[in-house]
Amino acid sequence: MSNKTKVSVVGCGRVGITAAYTLFLKNTVNEIVLYDRNKEKIAAERLDFIHSLSFLGTTQVNIAETPSDLKDSDVIVYATGAAQNPGETRLDLVKKNSQLLEDTLPEILKHSPNSTVLIVTNPVDVLTYKAYKFLNIKRNKIFGSGTTLDTARFRYYLSEYLKVSPINIHGYILGEHGDSSFPTISMANVGGEPIGQIKGVTDEIVMDAYNKTRKAAYEIIAGMGATYYSIAVVVDQLVQACLNDTKRIYPVSVPLEGEYGFHDVSLSVPCVLGKDGIEKIIELDLSSLEKELMKKSVEVLKKYLIT
Repeated sequence: MSNKTKVSVVGCGRVGITAAYTLFLKNTVNEIVLYDRNKEKIAAERLDFIHSLSFLGTTQVNIAETPSDLKDSDVIVYATGAAQNPGETRLDLVKKNSQLLEDTLPEILKHSPNSTVLIVTNPVDVLTYKAYKFLNIKRNKIFGSGTTLDTARFRYYLSEYLKVSPINIHGYILGEHGDSSFPTISMANVGGEPIGQIKGVTDEIVMDAYNKTRKAAYEIIAGMGATYYSIAVVVDQLVQACLNDTKRIYPVSVPLEGEYGFHDVSLSVPCVLGKDGIEKIIELDLSSLEKELMKKSVEVLKKYLIT
């Protein structure tokens, strides 16, 4: 690693610490900083990380005592907040996690004003937009993990039907990271072949894959209390895209300023990620139905943005 890179993980619950460990295993970051109010726990987590260094690489893992220790972070992964409990929707978490966000992030960015901020805490769309407004941060420097995981789940479930690797399935879940999300069926394809033209693939099959996607988080939470393995991989992918200037496209939650005809809301649309964070927002030619579904997502989210 020729260039010094620093990633700070704020909030080291199951999502945050699993994301940190995923980054640690990759050995592509010079320094990972863990910041959490439970200092005893993260001190133990750090020890458990670094005892494996003789088998891995040279990534340093440090603990932040105060926000000043996050100075000069390239990326700040914000994962602090209450988790979604069985039976709750992501939007049920708005009030308590909004307050935590306002109490935490401004002080951190005083010490690291040039960082790219990746919001992972739910409800990710609401928190991303609220942080964008009260931090007065450049729009490209803040985004949420959004529907990147939803999209990966959708492609996986389609791959079960198609008997093709999900890597070769192209189609997004967009809108809210939640119950008003929607699949972009009109432009989904497999190796360039439109999904609607593939023999044996029906609308029912595609919608079944989408419905499994929508239910996935609830099933995982009911069984193990939280989802954290797959979202940790998503965080790693998004962080690497920023650190390595990959220009890869992901459906992440970004504040809209006229794109797709909407303002004053954050939701997931395809974006090019690079060293400057969000480098381009891609406006897809959605079908009339998909446009209506995006409008519905906007309406749902804006109800939670009224102060």
